[in-house]
Amino acid sequence: MRVDVKKTYKLYIGGSFPRSESGRVYQLNDSKGNFLANPCQASRKDFRDAVVSARGAVAGWNKATAYNRGQILYRVAEIMEGRTFQFAEEISAMEGVNFKEAKAQVEAAIDCWVWYAGWCDKIASVSGSTNSVAGPYYNFTVPENLGVVTIFADQKSSLLGLVASLAAVLVGGNTAVVIASEKYPLSAITLSEVLATSDVPAGVVNILTGFSAELAPWAGAHMDVDGIDVSGLSKKSEEEVRRAGAENLKRIARFSQFQSLGRIQAFMENKTVWHPIGI
Repeated sequence: MRVDVKKTYKLYIGGSFPRSESGRVYQLNDSKGNFLANPCQASRKDFRDAVVSARGAVAGWNKATAYNRGQILYRVAEIMEGRTFQFAEEISAMEGVNFKEAKAQVEAAIDCWVWYAGWCDKIASVSGSTNSVAGPYYNFTVPENLGVVTIFADQKSSLLGLVASLAAVLVGGNTAVVIASEKYPLSAITLSEVLATSDVPAGVVNILTGFSAELAPWAGAHMDVDGIDVSGLSKKSEEEVRRAGAENLKRIARFSQFQSLGRIQAFMENKTVWHPIGI
C-alpha cells in the first residue's frame, strides 16, 4: 500500500524556503476540524531576516523598467493558472467551500494579478504630471517606489485578498514582507512556490506564516519598514502598529477594494523634478 507524501509548508525568505529559526509550528485544521498541516510560526528574527532580504532587493526591482516588471508579474499569473487545481483544493479544505467556489476564487485572484500587472507601465502616466511654473523651467512630478512594505494579508479570503495586496505593492517597484493569513495560510505558501519558479528576483517577495498579533508590533517598530498594509489586522492590532509606526512616519493604510489604483498609489512617493528650458 502506497503512503502519501505529505507536503511540508515552510517560510519563504530571500528566494529560499527555511523553517522558522525558532523551530515553532502551529496546527492548522480544515473546515471540519481535521488536521491539515503544521505551518511555521515565524519569529521576530524571521521577520528581521525577511526585511533585510526585502531591503537588499529594492534597488534591483526598482531599476527594472516598468514594462519589464509588468512582464515578470504577468508570468506569475501564467504559473498560477497552471496550479489552479492545487490552489482550489487548498482553499476548499481551509474555507469549507465546494471546489467550484474555490476555483472561482482562484480565477478571480489570477484576473486580479493580471489587472495589476497591466498597470506597471501606466501608473506613471496616471499619477505623474507636468506642472505649470512661472519661469524658464520644466517641472515634472514622477511617482517612485516607497521601499519595503509589510503586508498583513486579508483574513477573509485565502488567495484573493493576498493577491490584491501583494500585486499592488509590487507594481510600484516596492519589495514586500507578507504575513500570511493565520487562518488560511496554505495559499500564501503555494504562491511562494509560484514566485520561486517565476522571474521575480529573490528577496522581492518574502512570505511568513504565523500569528499576526505577535508579528504586528515588530512590523510597526522596525525602522527599515517604510509602509504597512494593515488590511488583515484587527482594529486592536492596527492601533498598536500605528502607534509604533509613528516614530519613523511609516505609511500605513487599510483597503476595502481588491482592485483599485489607490492601493498602488498608497505606497508610492511623488518626486518633483525641475529642469531649465534650453535656449
